[in-house]
Amino acid sequence: MKILRHRLALATAAPIEIVDVTERVRDWLAGTGLRDGLLTLMTLHTTARLNVNEREERLQRDMVTLLKRTIPRDGDYLHNLDTVDGRDNAHSHLLGLFMSSSETIPVADGALVLGGWQSIFFVELDGPRESRSIELQLLGI
Repeated sequence: MKILRHRLALATAAPIEIVDVTERVRDWLAGTGLRDGLLTLMTLHTTARLNVNEREERLQRDMVTLLKRTIPRDGDYLHNLDTVDGRDNAHSHLLGLFMSSSETIPVADGALVLGGWQSIFFVELDGPRESRSIELQLLGI
């Protein structure tokens, strides 16, 4: 059994953005030589999340619209009165309550076990950001 780690770096361009990272994850996995196991992905940020969902442009726009409507940026949030980093981003932290910071995906025969419509998304909740990352850890043979 081996444990391999890798960090994907990315940048985001919008306040709320859904970035498909599936191919980048597949490319890394192909280079590991491992055939079977479990891949865990985790975002290292409190205002970004990971999600497995369908990749379809209009659906992704619907997702962004839903997030903006669910917890609006201009709410009266206490966190925004005295922020740690100068960003009025309470809405981003609150949106994160409804999503996961990690995903675990089986690997079989050297490939991610995903459904035909499934992709892996990095969900930016507090963009744009020049530097974001996803930690990958593969346990397998």
